[in-house]
Amino acid sequence: MAIYHVVQFKFKALLPPEEVKAACDGMLALGEKCVHPTSNTPYVKTLGGGKDSSIEGRQNGFTHCFISKFENEEDRKYYVEKDPAHLAFVADLLDKVDGVQVMDFTPGDF
Repeated sequence: MAIYHVVQFKFKALLPPEEVKAACDGMLALGEKCVHPTSNTPYVKTLGGGKDSSIEGRQNGFTHCFISKFENEEDRKYYVEKDPAHLAFVADLLDKVDGVQVMDFTPGDF
């Protein structure tokens, strides 16, 4: 069953806009860069993401949000724990953010 992966970033206040854009582009590029270890094909379906535009005022400082989809638990586990492209992205991102929030869900699983 599909798993949706929602990631929110709170970029550092003084981070130059071009670095924010590069980080966002890097997040979206994971859909192509993350290759399954057995099929050698991309396995992360990047559904999209971007800068917050909510009018509700409940962002708590988070400025950007991204949604990806995995076909199963094994793919998500590989992505989080072992995928070299994802791990390199995370390592590069850490000095650019004051916060990261991640939530995953399976549709209809209440």
